[in-house]
Parts: sequence; structure tokens; C-alpha cells
Amino acid sequence: MLKVGEDYIINENGLMVLTREYHLKRGYCCMNSCLNCPWDFAKKVKEISSQANPKKNK
Repeated sequence: MLKVGEDYIINENGLMVLTREYHLKRGYCCMNSCLNCPWDFAKKVKEISSQANPKKNK
């Protein structure tokens, strides 16, 4: 059972956002660019994209 404040929060738009602690307990990255991803998946995707298209990101 998920616990409010520990596993998720409800943001200002009324959406459930999983916490960093929840992701760590789950133990793996789902590769969905989650807001609180402890593995920084979204950041890594952005870095790879900027390396592949250096002119587009300037």
C-alpha cells in the first residue's frame, strides 16, 4: 500500500507524483523520465540528445 508523503505526493494540479524514496524502494528505472527519478534518466536522455544534435541545442 502506498503512503502519502512517503511514496507519493499530490501536486498543485491534483496529480499523484511518486517520490524519490518510492523509486529507490522499487529498485529500478522505468525510463519514463519521472520527476523524482533517482537515476536521472531525463537528464541522461537530454545529454545524449544534445550530443547527437549539437547545432539544434545552441
